[in-house]
Amino acid sequence: MSTATGTSVGTGEAGAQPPRGTARKPATMAQALNRALRDALAEDADVHIFGEDVGALGGVFRVTDGLAAEFGEKRVTDTPLAEAGILGTAVGMAMYGLRPVVEMQFDAFAYPGFEQLISHISRMRNRTRGALPMPITVRVPYGGGIGGVEHHSDSSEAYYMATPGLHVVTPATVADAYGLLRHSIASDDPVIFLEPKRLYWGKDDWSADRPEAVPEVGRALVRRPGTSATLITYGPSLPVCLEAAEAAARDEGWDLEVVDLRSLVPFDEETVVASVRRTGRAVVVHESTGFAGPGAELAARVSERCFHHLEAPVLRVSGFDIPYPPPMLERHHLPDVDRVLDAVSRLQWESEWRSDRGEVR
Repeated sequence: MSTATGTSVGTGEAGAQPPRGTARKPATMAQALNRALRDALAEDADVHIFGEDVGALGGVFRVTDGLAAEFGEKRVTDTPLAEAGILGTAVGMAMYGLRPVVEMQFDAFAYPGFEQLISHISRMRNRTRGALPMPITVRVPYGGGIGGVEHHSDSSEAYYMATPGLHVVTPATVADAYGLLRHSIASDDPVIFLEPKRLYWGKDDWSADRPEAVPEVGRALVRRPGTSATLITYGPSLPVCLEAAEAAARDEGWDLEVVDLRSLVPFDEETVVASVRRTGRAVVVHESTGFAGPGAELAARVSERCFHHLEAPVLRVSGFDIPYPPPMLERHHLPDVDRVLDAVSRLQWESEWRSDRGEVR
């Protein structure tokens, strides 16, 4: 699978700060996503946004707020509650050269559209030997932490990761929310753009008029350097891992490196492997289920590439293998700092590990 296009997003080198004098002020991820959509609409007449309540309402999370008023209902269009029809329409639009950006409103609402997604969107470019690209971006608010009821808090990234032909992207910072969405819309490959709901209102200093450039789809970033072990994570679990790393340094003397994947497909194996080879230990952290979840693939790849560098097995901290629980119970389901630190404590810190019978191996 090819990586996304290298279309320039923002200014300067990847990860660079805006030029001196550029106004930076607190902004939320929702605001950065809104600005990315606005700029994409303004710069390319082929970009069209549609989905349930994206027009006059501005989306359930107000990510499309004001766009219909500015660009008109022919560019920002409300649709019926029919996910299969929404994605099927996107296929036809892409075949005629447009760049549809679809909102699925909530993670589990996307399931009725899987037939179109798996049978057509993911396969069309391969089926036509590249003659028909599928420049479709499917925005999916996902994950827990907001007290949502059933079908409103799923972490469904494993389904998309297991579907060849799709790129799967998830930002965890304000800058990435803007930059990765711009990269996704510019890509000729279909992109599932997973937006962590509980990070929508997190703030960071950011310049809307001169957003800093970010690495493109397919690149991971080391958010916190360290030497003791690597926490591999993405999306809503990044703040949890950063907090856990600070607590580990303060209370246990562990210096934990935190790698933000940013892109699940394509997967930046080079960055992850380099980190784990440096530290010798790794924990994968995500909200999705553990069994056959994203962490299973990540742990397998790390084990294969880093076997002779590992001081302990690769561990996983994930959601439990159950349907997403009711709002009052979700705090027990979601990975938190204590569960991450517990996993780190099980990384065999003694110089020689022992079997259950006490034998030194």
